[in-house]
Formats: sequence, C-alpha cells, structure tokens
Amino acid sequence: MPDSNRLTLAATLASREPLRYTPAGIPALDVMLVHASMQPEAGGERQVNCELAAVAFGDVAVAMAKLPQGAAIRVQGFIARRYRTGTSLALHVNRFETME
Repeated sequence: MPDSNRLTLAATLASREPLRYTPAGIPALDVMLVHASMQPEAGGERQVNCELAAVAFGDVAVAMAKLPQGAAIRVQGFIARRYRTGTSLALHVNRFETME
C-alpha cells in the first residue's frame, strides 16, 4: 500500500533537547529513543538494540517535554525526513503513552 507508514515502538527516552517553537509558533521537541528486544527472524531469535531519532510537534511535544530521561514509553508515528531539507530519517511521534 502506498500510504502505509506507521510505526509503534516500545522505547526508553534516552535524551531530549529543550522544547522549541517553529517559526509558525508550534511547539517542537527532538528526542533520542533507545529500543531493546528479542524478535523472531528466520526461525530463530534476534536480539535487537537500536537508537532512533524522533521529533514531536504540538501538544505531543509539550507532553513529552515533561517526561524524565529514562522514561519507558510506547510511541506511535510515521517515518519521514528529520528536517524538511535534510536526508536523515526520524520517527515523527503522533502519540505516546508511559509504560511505568
């Protein structure tokens, strides 16, 4: 499907930048997420450890800015360019929930 671009990830909030505002006045937050799990692959188990850059806007950014570093969260969003003119990717978070 051409419109399928959804990701749900259980992660730890490894770091976050200070809450900022776009030129249009929208709150924005850049964070780094860390994920670790065991995943089935080719009939076996694979240990997965990764870091993923993420960004949130609006009310989600304001709420995430209140989370402490190290918080266990489940995030949902889509993958897109981290910056409009860049080439690196980030998870754009639409919603999250704490897992504690």
